[in-house]
Amino acid sequence: MQWSEISISTASASQDVVAEIFHDLGASGVVIEDPALVNDYIAEGAWDYSGLEQQEATGIVTVKAYLPADGELANRMQELTRRIEAMQAAAGESCGPCEISSATVCDEDWADNWKAYFHTEKVGALLVVRPAWEEYEASPDDIVISLDPGAAFGTGTHPTTAMCLRELELLVRGGMRVFDVGTGSGVLAIAAAKLGAGQVVAMDYDGTAVKFAEENIQRNGLDGIISLGQGDLLAGFEGKADLICANLIADLIISLVPQLDGHLAEGGRLLASGIITERLADVTATVTAAGFTVMRAVEEQGWAALVIGRR
Repeated sequence: MQWSEISISTASASQDVVAEIFHDLGASGVVIEDPALVNDYIAEGAWDYSGLEQQEATGIVTVKAYLPADGELANRMQELTRRIEAMQAAAGESCGPCEISSATVCDEDWADNWKAYFHTEKVGALLVVRPAWEEYEASPDDIVISLDPGAAFGTGTHPTTAMCLRELELLVRGGMRVFDVGTGSGVLAIAAAKLGAGQVVAMDYDGTAVKFAEENIQRNGLDGIISLGQGDLLAGFEGKADLICANLIADLIISLVPQLDGHLAEGGRLLASGIITERLADVTATVTAAGFTVMRAVEEQGWAALVIGRR
């Protein structure tokens, strides 16, 4: 299958807005190439950046997303151009050049693009996310997730996912039932199972994500604990869970909140992430109006994750 790799150069302050536009257009995820972050990794000696030179123009980032090269692509590109122009009109020069470019790639090219940026990382106190193609010598306390995200979103290193993984270390109890909404690569479902959940049900709207999630679940030997399906938000889930994970975007989390009563067990928690901080108030207001409360909020690099429960 062919995909269109869409790249937008923008100011660092506008990257979250551009990412949300891509999500609204149907992209499963985005890649953000930030020269300032590369410089930080070089300075810290982190990852394998020893062969790279210091980056310039650190105020400008490149946000990339992948859209199917199908009959809807032209319409999506028109809508993308319209929304980027609207952002420029509202923000002026502060949003940077906002240059749009595109290239056609195949599935196998996309997988290789991810591999260039994805390396083993200890995300929390226990959880280590290891690319399937890398070796890693685990310590006795490490809980290692072997992952190949392929064309699915979710390497575990993006702030939205990393915050979820750290919260799962605190929330998962032995034997509990967990729902993973929008599972992507399956990384959160796998983490919940490895942390002791007795049953995990994971679903994604995107069939490509479901395919890669299934491969990752098998790779980690968790077929008997994690069941997988394709569905929209909580519509395909049956019964109630002790913990619901939803690493989505603000608008989808807002849409999910009215479905919680039918799917969240008494004393259960919703772990919601993928919320840009500018939309945090909107999500909190929806949660409160529905009779729930934000029990904990964490923020990282302009993103927020919430632990939500009943009042």
